[in-house]
Amino acid sequence: MGAEQIKHVFVLMLENRAFDHMLGFSGINGIDAETGQPTTMRGLDGTETNPYNGTSYPATPGADWVMPVDPGHEFSDVLEQLGGSGAVYPPGGAYPPILSSGFVASYMATCAAARTTGVPGEIMKCYAPEQLPVLNALAREFAICDSWHASMPGPTWPNRMFLHAASSGGLDHSPTTAEIVLWETLDGFHFANGTIFDALQQKGVKRCLYAGDDFPMVAALKGITLGDIRQYHNFAPDLQQDYPYSYAFIEPSYNATGDYKCSTSQHPLDDVTRGEALIKCTYEAIRNSPVWESSLLVITWDEHGGFYDHVAPPPAAAPADGPGSGHNQSGFTFERYGVRVPAVIVSPLIPANRIDHRLYDHASIPATLEALFGLQPLTGRDGAANNLTPLVTLSAPRTDAPASLPSPAASGITGCPGFDCSSTSLQELADTVSAVADPGASVNTGNLPSVIHGALRQDLALDPDRRQQILAQVSSLKTRADAAQYLDQVRQKIRAAR
Repeated sequence: MGAEQIKHVFVLMLENRAFDHMLGFSGINGIDAETGQPTTMRGLDGTETNPYNGTSYPATPGADWVMPVDPGHEFSDVLEQLGGSGAVYPPGGAYPPILSSGFVASYMATCAAARTTGVPGEIMKCYAPEQLPVLNALAREFAICDSWHASMPGPTWPNRMFLHAASSGGLDHSPTTAEIVLWETLDGFHFANGTIFDALQQKGVKRCLYAGDDFPMVAALKGITLGDIRQYHNFAPDLQQDYPYSYAFIEPSYNATGDYKCSTSQHPLDDVTRGEALIKCTYEAIRNSPVWESSLLVITWDEHGGFYDHVAPPPAAAPADGPGSGHNQSGFTFERYGVRVPAVIVSPLIPANRIDHRLYDHASIPATLEALFGLQPLTGRDGAANNLTPLVTLSAPRTDAPASLPSPAASGITGCPGFDCSSTSLQELADTVSAVADPGASVNTGNLPSVIHGALRQDLALDPDRRQQILAQVSSLKTRADAAQYLDQVRQKIRAAR
């Protein structure tokens, strides 16, 4: 019984938030998921500090809804955050000793580069539980994993790849548009052993992708077709039918050309409460559907986004899925996890109020799917990873799980179209929030090239006879304004095809 009853797995991955930043001051007590004994979540006690220019800045409860800049989280940024100022990573060598002393210094360097007056303690601020009532309600009601780490100490795209392939194919940085065009001339980004989507398809297990906007990043993966992608507003209605999918991956909306404003991704430049609304909608859609009693929902974040977390990332098993690739800029061996991120596991087959101290990373998701559906590991990382099935211990589904969650907190931030569970997301956003933030800025900022890659793959699928012209057009993109124009062109094609 237990895990054998799980027939439907859902994964919602949000953006750029550390565990302590989101939940460090939640003070959650509960039952150890492994031992059955009373335990406390590994959070903050308020004595944690970070030095900067001779001053110590403490971790404090009460974070702002929106950050003034996007904190640095590329490989070099995380190296400073974890190793302190002057930390060096020798290519192919061991990660330096982890002191977790460079978060404030790294943040202030990002502010200086953005020509923004930074407040040193900003990056040490952590949300109070009343600011994130949806996340806290789920964490207390089901299982919270307080040792879930990003898969590598770096940015969004390689970490998301670990969820899909238990590897990043050697990628250790945010790609540029030049890189994604090169990948497409070689017929897509290659994983030696494919992705979990490939493995499920080969096994005959049906899977689906729900997109919060027209350009989910997962669309960039080789093997993902237009037919695999459904818009998020279809999610709740789909679940009320004879639901055919055993695995569903859910992406938020991004609006990457508009500094992520009015999106649901919880990117630091946008209002965090919109992501809370997405979490609430996702849980309630599953909870009030026919598949609830056989479901498992994983809610996590791709990486820490530069925010403070006090737990040192431990060593990790390398994927060992082939020789080194041209995607690796730092010579990283992937033998160190990234910073801790939140992870909440929801199922009526999980006892209430569990705290799981076991070590996980994003490769634990393919490892879980492999355990449930009889698949072989993709790489050495998911082969060594803990999977989530030991959390599923009840022989019969709980009947006391809440049918609804609290409403998100009121941030007071205005100017965005309202988000509700049936929203057509970016269709409304594109029509009402059209401004491009800093239109002259380089197209190669943040995860914008990854979003463009998702659009590019769909563009090529819709218009294969224009392959070379499309690749040339993407190669010519220089600014955010260029990117916005291209994305709008592809958006019109996608909507026409629907």
